[in-house]
Amino acid sequence: MLFKRCVFIRVHNHSRAQTVIIEQQISCFISKRMSSTIWPVLSSCLFLISFKARGEEVGYCSTLEHTKDLSNNNLTRIPSHLSDSIEYLDVSHNNISSIVHTDLSGLTHLCFLKITHCGLQYISPDAFSSNSEMKVLNISYNHLSVIPNLHLPQLRILDLSSNVYRSYALPESFGKLSYLSILAIGSKDASFVNVNDFVSLRNISLKKLTFGDGTELQNYENGSFSQFRSLQEVVLKVSFCQRFDIFTDMIMDFDQTQTKKIQLVKLFPDQCTIKTDPFMAFKDLRVLSNLSIVDTWLNSSVMVKLFRNVWKSSFEETMFLNITYNEDTPEGFRLPKQNHTTNLRAFVLDGVHHHQYHYPTFNVSMELVNKLTYLKFSGTGMNILPCNLISAIKSLQFLDLSNNLLDEGGLWWFGCSSHKVFPALRKLSLSHNRFNDLAEIAKKVNDMKFLKSLDLSFNSVTIGKPCFWPPHLIELSLSHNNLGNNVFRYLSPYFEKIDLSKTGISVIPLNTISLFPRLKYLYLSFNSIQVIPPNLQAPKLVSLHIDQNAITFINQKTMEGFPKLSTLKAGHNPFSCDCDSFWFMTAFNKSVLSDWPQDYTCSTPPSFSGHRLETYERRWLPCQPGLQAAVVLCVLFMVGTALAITVYACDGVWYTKMLWVWIRMKRRGYKRADRLLNATFRYHAFISYSQHDSTWVGSQLVPELERSGLSLCVHERDFEPGKWIVDNIIHCVEDSYKSLFILSKHFVQSEWCNYELFFAQHRAISVNDDSLVFVLLEPIPTDSLPKKFLKLRTLLRRKTYLEWPADERKQRVFWCNLKAILQTLDQSRILKDVATDIAEMCHLIDRRCL
Repeated sequence: MLFKRCVFIRVHNHSRAQTVIIEQQISCFISKRMSSTIWPVLSSCLFLISFKARGEEVGYCSTLEHTKDLSNNNLTRIPSHLSDSIEYLDVSHNNISSIVHTDLSGLTHLCFLKITHCGLQYISPDAFSSNSEMKVLNISYNHLSVIPNLHLPQLRILDLSSNVYRSYALPESFGKLSYLSILAIGSKDASFVNVNDFVSLRNISLKKLTFGDGTELQNYENGSFSQFRSLQEVVLKVSFCQRFDIFTDMIMDFDQTQTKKIQLVKLFPDQCTIKTDPFMAFKDLRVLSNLSIVDTWLNSSVMVKLFRNVWKSSFEETMFLNITYNEDTPEGFRLPKQNHTTNLRAFVLDGVHHHQYHYPTFNVSMELVNKLTYLKFSGTGMNILPCNLISAIKSLQFLDLSNNLLDEGGLWWFGCSSHKVFPALRKLSLSHNRFNDLAEIAKKVNDMKFLKSLDLSFNSVTIGKPCFWPPHLIELSLSHNNLGNNVFRYLSPYFEKIDLSKTGISVIPLNTISLFPRLKYLYLSFNSIQVIPPNLQAPKLVSLHIDQNAITFINQKTMEGFPKLSTLKAGHNPFSCDCDSFWFMTAFNKSVLSDWPQDYTCSTPPSFSGHRLETYERRWLPCQPGLQAAVVLCVLFMVGTALAITVYACDGVWYTKMLWVWIRMKRRGYKRADRLLNATFRYHAFISYSQHDSTWVGSQLVPELERSGLSLCVHERDFEPGKWIVDNIIHCVEDSYKSLFILSKHFVQSEWCNYELFFAQHRAISVNDDSLVFVLLEPIPTDSLPKKFLKLRTLLRRKTYLEWPADERKQRVFWCNLKAILQTLDQSRILKDVATDIAEMCHLIDRRCL
């Protein structure tokens, strides 16, 4: 049973010739809680060869794409129908008693094999002969009575622990495992270790060794472990309560292998009475520098013996992880001044279970710890910090007080002198405590003149009063505190690293990031942020975490504000797989994303919900306005070009001009229709002719008709100067009773003659008369007429015109007929047909123009 406890600490400071007594209360702990918090923190320090972390198991395998997990399937043998492409195979927790060659012969690409808790009893010598690519083999927690022969030339990791073999003797085949670097071996039935047991690995560059299965050895032959010349780390799972000579021999052998780290798991059985000094060999060590004691019962008397020897040893780092402390001496833990120097620079105490129901007492000389640079008291239930002890460690640079019961009053309590606390501290971790007032904490850390990093995560921090941070503090973690959107106002512009993960932020205020010109690392994970403002400017930001928020897309303009960004973590957000995410999916550099692509899925549209963002089919045209405009312009250009070619081929320019003039005449016709029907005209006829025919008109036509008293309108003589030519044509046609057209080859080639014919036709149709008179001056082949004279071709075919004869006698008739047409007011049959034909021609012209 675990009880509420207090610690009585007596600190001797010989330099001051006085004793400071500090009473510190430590609350009770629950073993289950401790085990859930200690191991994640210290995983980097431990080598657990049991391979419960899948990532470590497959670290030597190139890929996990071809995996097969058949654990807990009630199998009695490995299935024979497995694909030969499988690289990772797990058949743990089944009833497989043996492995023979045919079981794995088809798995030629197998890299990782895990067969644990299967009751495995037998492995044939040729069982793995077809698996030459295997690099990781875990056959722990089975019933193997002998260590099997293994012919695996690429094997890197081998776990043989927790079996029932009676001897640690390794087969000769192990001498061919040239790449073996990690070995775990241990059996409750093996109690002897001989030199010859590991001789086959004498030439193998083994890096890590886990030995034992928690039981005590009866015999160890000196020099057995010294054969491993390249060991770097050892995990020793052997208990000692009587044969400490074996412990000494093993420790000395490991020191000869150049091993740096040694971890002693469950070193002493619970409530073991130790009368001798089991750590005497420590003072003779030369290479071992890192000592970890894990999951072990330690009495106060044993702790004193341990530290007396640690202070004299080569150890630079000492760790106590998840220990149970029992005070079996009246004076508690008493360690007076030692008359020698110490190599110890780092001390970790992570997870303490107190066995007795009274205040544990520590009586320690200050000079024993004044050279520490790293100190960690985590999971101890501390609620008052012995500040006089801490202030005396002038070299301390890193202090971890996480997972305790501290608050502002417990860390900076009235017995402390603030200017003497933490004189050289660089990093302070106060995570998982009970701190509350951010302004008070900011005020206190101003006294820590060299503090650069402060961790206040997992507390109850609140904000309200202004915070005044020291300029030397550049890193702050406030993660897992309920702070809200205003937290940015209480931070320092000197910060280079800010962790605000899970702090209740839903909106990043505009121009917030610009308040931190030195910011390099910003963590905003596990919040409710929906949009990252596009105007954020952080020119020095290199790492940004915005995963686990409510962000639906990442804006290009936002990323442009982070020119030096090299790491972005934005997974587990409800991304919209639409045009908002188009830039991010197509143009953004995915090498910056540390969690791409597995953590990026679509939430909308519903048809694509749950799919990976990388598999979304991106459509360029709907999401690119510029591209859309370019396509539209290209289409319009092509249509316009085709229309222009068509118009040009069909004389569209001329028809366009005619249409414009026709519209003008139409408007004028509505206004002057009644006047034209009842008007008196200025001229008997308007003469339209080509300039090339002006000689005939001037010498014969005009004199002949004017001698008969007819008034004629000739453009060379009667057009009003200064007016637009078209306006002159319109006025002259409207002021003439008839319009006389002199047809010739030159007429049909004249642009102005075409205009005059068009206006006259329009006038004849608008007033419903037969005012058009045609004179054919010379023969015109109908095939030679342009397309725009389509109606004129019809007129020439029907002979609905007066033809100028070459015979003089016929010329007299011609003049008589022409004069009669111009003088009479009756509408002759011939000229009526002409007007009708011209009206029909206008309809054709209209259709061609439109």
